[in-house]
Amino acid sequence: MSKIHPAAENGYQYQDRGVHHDQVEDVNPSVLTVWKRSSMTFQGTDGFTVFDHQGVLTFRVDNYSRKSCGVRKGLVLMDGAGRALLTLKPQVFSMQDQWNAYQGDYGCAKSPKSSRVFTMRNTGSGLFSRSNKSEVTAEVFMGSETTSLSSPDFRIEGCFWRRKCNIKSSSGQLVANVARKRVNNTVMLGEDVFSLVVQPGFDLDLIMAFVIILDRICGKPLTPILCS
Repeated sequence: MSKIHPAAENGYQYQDRGVHHDQVEDVNPSVLTVWKRSSMTFQGTDGFTVFDHQGVLTFRVDNYSRKSCGVRKGLVLMDGAGRALLTLKPQVFSMQDQWNAYQGDYGCAKSPKSSRVFTMRNTGSGLFSRSNKSEVTAEVFMGSETTSLSSPDFRIEGCFWRRKCNIKSSSGQLVANVARKRVNNTVMLGEDVFSLVVQPGFDLDLIMAFVIILDRICGKPLTPILCS
């Protein structure tokens, strides 16, 4: 496979996300390249490796249990240095392909509801959409309390597995979009490499977590939903 992004001579360069809090907020969109491949290359692992526009490793997800899809311990979104940012877990016995996100690394421990950052639910529509870009694929509810009467804080419209979808706020504002990755604006790469463009003012950690869960709940036809 063609090289996706440059790396440091002795391994990936990574972004230390804890160092930049005092910098002026960027007014430009953040352009990330998402590679559906674990940074750990040995057999039996899958996950994500995510680079910024300069080729710096920004996020990692390393799933060591492909057989069980990592659902027992959850999937851990890490920064480039391997520090846990969010743990993503499927809701047991959920009829809506519901996943919850928690701060840090919760492992197998039962996560208290008060620590929940957000909940994402598959709406059932738009899963296999081919043309209607406005179909809602999933909804996101922020915070620890979610009821049947709650209004979603974010909606995902389009078809994620075709890498053609938008993440929008409750007001309809574009937050981020997923699209196939092109090299030099001409050569289109495979579906395991795609672009994620996040508008300024939105939390990259959260948006990347949304993408990881979408990959689990929006499987291709005739493939297991949880295993991608």
